[in-house]
Amino acid sequence: MTSEGLRMEPSVAIIGAGFAGLCMAIHLEKAGIRSYTIFERGSDVGGTWRDNTYPGAGCDIPSHLYSFSFEKYSSWTCRYPGQSEILGYLRMCADKYSLRPRIRLNTEVTAAAFDETLGRWRVRTRDGEQLFDVLVTGMGQLSRPRLPDIPGMSDFAGVAFHSARWDHSQDLSGRRVAVVGNGSSAAQLIPRIAEVAERVDVFQRTPNWVLPKPDATFGEVTGTAFRYLPFLQRAYREWLLRYTEIVAHPVLTDGWSAPLARRRALNHLRAQVPDPRLRAKLTPGYPIGCRRIIVDSEFYPALSRPNVNVVTDEIVRIAPEGVVTTEGLHPADVIVYATGFLAADFLAPVEITGRRRRRLRQEWEGGAQAYLGIAVPHFPNLFMLYGPNTNLGHTSVVFMIECQVRYVMGCLPYLAERGPMEVTPEAMRAWRLRLGRAMESTVWRAGCTSWYTDATGRVTGNWPATVALYRRITRAPRPAAFRFSR
Repeated sequence: MTSEGLRMEPSVAIIGAGFAGLCMAIHLEKAGIRSYTIFERGSDVGGTWRDNTYPGAGCDIPSHLYSFSFEKYSSWTCRYPGQSEILGYLRMCADKYSLRPRIRLNTEVTAAAFDETLGRWRVRTRDGEQLFDVLVTGMGQLSRPRLPDIPGMSDFAGVAFHSARWDHSQDLSGRRVAVVGNGSSAAQLIPRIAEVAERVDVFQRTPNWVLPKPDATFGEVTGTAFRYLPFLQRAYREWLLRYTEIVAHPVLTDGWSAPLARRRALNHLRAQVPDPRLRAKLTPGYPIGCRRIIVDSEFYPALSRPNVNVVTDEIVRIAPEGVVTTEGLHPADVIVYATGFLAADFLAPVEITGRRRRRLRQEWEGGAQAYLGIAVPHFPNLFMLYGPNTNLGHTSVVFMIECQVRYVMGCLPYLAERGPMEVTPEAMRAWRLRLGRAMESTVWRAGCTSWYTDATGRVTGNWPATVALYRRITRAPRPAAFRFSR
């Protein structure tokens, strides 16, 4: 393809039809670039909000932040949206911007290799191979469920499934349910199943910090105001963003608001858990923010129910009859693994091959890393959305995705004029040092285990600074950080 042809209509492969993939496609549409294809392995758009349908699934980020800034939604019914409402929003975006004709559902990308002769990406699916000028990944960090490595899991005689693959054919009424894990997903689903199950055993390895979630719904007056007075919605969104930056972010750096958040969490625990023995089990022994903070007001009351038991003994194995810990057998009819995702395995299981047959998996043997969380040396015209170190512990990741998409759109004219572009090793090293210095000031260095870190303990998931800083440094590409080649 000539540079003139690329300038007019670059072909773009987008992997994933969640928030990231849809955002990228919408910006391409707005720029008049329609030679793109979205590859989605699922049967619909939505990503994690299509897959996670467990009882109580929802978001702990305010709805007006957990949505695109350019597509402000006046129909949110509550401050913290549920799974179905978020999925409805994403479906609406796909329809409004006419993205569906360019989405290939039930089509999983298995590999992508950069052809140095053509200067293009060969994207492979089960249906064959296609050539694209640009490869954009929007696969997310929470897309592949992580199952624990417990001996005997296949021996269980009952029904077992991961929370992200909820088996809706199972009626849990009157049954004995074992929930392995006590993170954000568990906190949302346990209150629902505890209402119907005969008994619920919650197997907890590490307690979490929990903050109350205000049960705020938007009434008719508020909804009407947001709908007909758009400036109110803009002002509300801006206030939410500033609040999370000024108040919530310092918690992650053990700043001024950390003691306040800790005190609020402990007061919440004391108010909702009257039993001192249970309260002791649920009291964390690490800095608040080191693991993901749970925002929920129904979790503690559910754990205090007479039919719910919090088990802190170590799990030894899974037996046909239930879960065996160091203290004995806990009989179960159903096991729910609320054990999170393979968050550190970025872009897996897609096999990405760059220049000189370099494999991204090998490049990341010491931990995933990318310049600005977007680009990697030796992989021209590959741009990641929601890549390494771009998750947020205090506000909406949708904001980060928009920053990244704007950056990628800014790269397109450069690669059209100068040919394939890849970040230089020098720029990558400088970025890695800068990121490391910022990471040293965060509570994630306290040593607790979480999905923020990889197997070596390196923080590969989270962004350590404010989103305002990230927006500033991704405002426009810096040509000096890239190598161009015809």
